[in-house]
Amino acid sequence: MVRRIDVTGAGGVRLAAWEYADPPKDDRPKASAVPGVLLLHGLMGRASHWASTARWLSERHRAIALDQRGHGQSDKAPEAEYTREAYVEDAEAALDQLGLGPAVVVGHAMGALTGWQLAAKRPDLVRALIICDMRASALGSASQREWEDWFKAWPAPFATLADVRKWFGEDDPWVERPNPSRGEFYAEVMHESPDGWRPVFEPGQMLKSRQTWVYDAHWEELAQVQCPTLVVRGLDGELGRAESQEMVRVLPRGQYAEVADAGHLVHYDQPEAWRAAIEPFLDGVLTG
Repeated sequence: MVRRIDVTGAGGVRLAAWEYADPPKDDRPKASAVPGVLLLHGLMGRASHWASTARWLSERHRAIALDQRGHGQSDKAPEAEYTREAYVEDAEAALDQLGLGPAVVVGHAMGALTGWQLAAKRPDLVRALIICDMRASALGSASQREWEDWFKAWPAPFATLADVRKWFGEDDPWVERPNPSRGEFYAEVMHESPDGWRPVFEPGQMLKSRQTWVYDAHWEELAQVQCPTLVVRGLDGELGRAESQEMVRVLPRGQYAEVADAGHLVHYDQPEAWRAAIEPFLDGVLTG
């Protein structure tokens, strides 16, 4: 069962949060006694990408995934701010308004950066953190230019969802070998327009969001995270082993896990292995 909850983010931006829960049972603890989990997707993602994770989390937690500003069914107002501060304040507002804190925050890519910046700013709201395939080092201007060129290369609008799956799973120059889960990931962020299938987000807003973190390193904020933190990487992802282990060293209470046969979309590529990687950490947080 999934229900939508509206949240008001920074600057009055309307955000869609999605609570995943099984039908209530008499022997389940009251919601106020259930540990909260806030799931934050990455750039271009949406809350539904967490569906598999949220469903098993909901057996023991109050699991809520947030469509961040500019994504999913949240507001995409052109005049809105797409800064790091705005994303962090949105997550802060969600935890406050949903009564989740102190919560476990699980973030993928950009969502992971938001998670550790929030944990550094509001340690009272974050009891534990899971960082999934996000680098702390600066990526630089060349990376941003590559993304600008990549968006221009999309053959949008796509005639069918099958075309979406094929291009992002096979034909995209960034794909080294066929990757069906990547195709499915992007099919999930498309909607049907009069001229074909287009992304639910505005590429310009994605680039604006991205440019607020790619030029800077984020080690100092990482070092300020006091809660237990698990750094997870896919062996074929964007976060290398050396950098991930340095992140664990910098974190005051860092731990490390990796998922074999997974790329950047760790939780989407290998949902069962992802669960096996993070569940022991969550168990420790709950019982520690």
